[in-house]
Amino acid sequence: MTDDVTMASYGASVDCMSRLVLASASSRRRDLLFQIGMTADVVVPANIEEVPHRGELPAKLARRLSLAKANKIAVDYADAFVLGADTVVACGRRILPKAESESEAHSCLIMLSGRRHRVYGGVTIVSPEGIKRTRVVKTVVSFKLLAKKEIDNYVASGEWQGKAGGYAIQGLAASFIRFISGSYTNVVGLPLFEVAQLLTGLGYKCETHK
Repeated sequence: MTDDVTMASYGASVDCMSRLVLASASSRRRDLLFQIGMTADVVVPANIEEVPHRGELPAKLARRLSLAKANKIAVDYADAFVLGADTVVACGRRILPKAESESEAHSCLIMLSGRRHRVYGGVTIVSPEGIKRTRVVKTVVSFKLLAKKEIDNYVASGEWQGKAGGYAIQGLAASFIRFISGSYTNVVGLPLFEVAQLLTGLGYKCETHK
């Protein structure tokens, strides 16, 4: 994904009657929304601490962080729909980090190699009326057995930086994926079907025109 995507890329224009605020620093999530005709009028990071609580399970972490992000930003945007989201990658009960160093990325890929893991996407919407809806979406992903050279080359690419689990499914790591069960866009960063359902259910309105 790039930061200069325009709706012309999809051959349509969108007229949104509702204001949408994305509580995230991720341009990737903004572009995913744009893909389904939902434009984030404001993109603002919540800047919350994303450290798991002791003994916290992956799904509960994804839910808690998405809710915390939405709640924090909704205070300043009471007239808008506020969307908070977080992605958690887990092997068993172990939560993998959002890789910030080559050593972290390397460790993540070694752990994921030849195994199935789960990606939890926490999504929270706060409506202008203060109504809150939260959902956690689970996707199962299976990696092939990775050779040392494949891991080294991927780490050298830098694509893993800031990514949960140390990889980006929409990039070079797509060649590592043997099997996926569930929402693909959840692994990219935002489960679009569930987001659209939550937003429209709360009264968010957009119209797409050719």
